[in-house]
Amino acid sequence: MSSILGNLTIMSHVPAAANTLRILTLLSTLDSPVSAARIQQELGLPRSTTYHLLNVMIEYGYVMYVPERRAYGLGIAAYGMSGAYATQQPLVRTATRPAKHLAELVSGTCHVSRIVGDEVVYILELPSPGAPRLITGVGVRLPAMNTASGKAMLSMMDTKRINAVLGSVPEELLEIRMQGYAEEIEVVAPGQESVAVPILNHLQEPSAALAVTFATGSITGSARMSVVEDLQMKAAGLEKRVYGSAGRKRLAD
Repeated sequence: MSSILGNLTIMSHVPAAANTLRILTLLSTLDSPVSAARIQQELGLPRSTTYHLLNVMIEYGYVMYVPERRAYGLGIAAYGMSGAYATQQPLVRTATRPAKHLAELVSGTCHVSRIVGDEVVYILELPSPGAPRLITGVGVRLPAMNTASGKAMLSMMDTKRINAVLGSVPEELLEIRMQGYAEEIEVVAPGQESVAVPILNHLQEPSAALAVTFATGSITGSARMSVVEDLQMKAAGLEKRVYGSAGRKRLAD
């Protein structure tokens, strides 16, 4: 990693451009936002240069400042380039243990998925012992509105983004946002239902969803709400560990 960052400086005759790329490269390989001091130390940059470049990248949306942590992470403009790593790999690694617990809790399967356009793609799937085999394996894509995970993520997008994906804002998504979780019953698989909650990144945008799938009707009443609460607690823990963020935004017009 250090050789890649160093070569950018050696090969470039435009130090500001090279250092900008070095900062973006560093942020794209880290699991969560970091302090300016760490960026400065990792790259060997002068303090004034570090802050100047960070401020410019914030202005153009490539970097975002997270005041609660006094740290910097990739901005929305950078996510098209860095999303594959910054969203998927650290999240899968961090989610594996809580996903195993959740799968065993419902005697079913736990999933982590991302939304790509109007589809969800599954990036982690952990079944409990004896759970039936599902079609939602790693790499599988399904229409977002057919899945609890897709609806959970869509519900946390602003109106313009939902319109861009779906063409309109279904009333169901507004209801899901208010209740904090989404459900799907026997749409994806006969005899199975799912409950999902969104996972937000440090931009307060839905980066993924955490869901469980279990036999239809096997979990009802207070036990079902307990599962929802456990999902929300695990999702909040992932947000904090991976992105250094927590909380929920409300739908913007």
